[in-house]
Amino acid sequence: MAKPSLVITRRIYPEAIEALSAHFDIAFENQSSDTPLTKPELIEKLAQAQYLFCTVADKVDAEVISAATQLKMIATGAVGYNNIDAAACKARGIRLSNTPDVLTETTADFAFALLMATARRVSESERYVRSGQWKGWAFDQFTGVDVHGATLGIMGMGRIGGAIAKRGAGFGMQVLYHNRGQAKQENGARLVDRETLLKSSDFVVLVVPYSPETHHFIQAKDIDLMKPTACLINIARGGVVKDEDLLAALRAGKIRAAGLDVFEGEPALLPGFLELENVVLTPHIASSSRATRGRMVSLAAENLIAHVQGLPLKTPVI
Repeated sequence: MAKPSLVITRRIYPEAIEALSAHFDIAFENQSSDTPLTKPELIEKLAQAQYLFCTVADKVDAEVISAATQLKMIATGAVGYNNIDAAACKARGIRLSNTPDVLTETTADFAFALLMATARRVSESERYVRSGQWKGWAFDQFTGVDVHGATLGIMGMGRIGGAIAKRGAGFGMQVLYHNRGQAKQENGARLVDRETLLKSSDFVVLVVPYSPETHHFIQAKDIDLMKPTACLINIARGGVVKDEDLLAALRAGKIRAAGLDVFEGEPALLPGFLELENVVLTPHIASSSRATRGRMVSLAAENLIAHVQGLPLKTPVI
């Protein structure tokens, strides 16, 4: 009996390819490039495929889903699936899975790494040393702000937000949080309204999922509420922050600094960010440890294999 056809849009780990090859005819495996497929390319590859393994950077919209007439299931190797038209999948009876839980601790680690680097001007001072400018020690050289004892504000107290709160408590921080959904207590964190969090926090960390409701969740009017000494950390999704407003605020000194792992329109970003010293920029790597990224890939593969075997999906969205 012929194996079902699977399209893999991005380079993934060899152990996952081996596991999938036992159950699927891999019709396309984009192992030579990390550049996302264009929409016409994706439609072409999916013309006869029953299964799709995609990533957060692949836009699987209603047009793509409508054209993929044989498609039975999509597995994304990510927690967020705002890049996939879930409603169109549901209407067609296409199953969808994601990879929750496996990246929580690693992503929380990175949120704190970005927070620390922003607070203590790590990237800026490293560039200074590498460029040969450092000629000696001084009391006021690259003075940053303390993390211990500061107030940490978490926008979005889900799994990752809770793990960040735990780390904040370990640094002796006062932890505030705001949830759009159900309230919960986490590691001594205190629930406050949105305005109070923005006004009170020394560090605001964004962990909200991206949706039409959270598009430009943080923009100029929100940044204006923050302390001029505050730092904004975005590990959520590009589009949660209105980047042009943040860039203008950083240029004007309305807040002290920002740490950004995600951007509107990534991998493109506003060139102005590259001109500023008070922003730390990373290329969407919050979950990027080998163990965690490997588990994300494996879980996506396990969901695909479960479906083809007629078993329940491990982490279904639809």
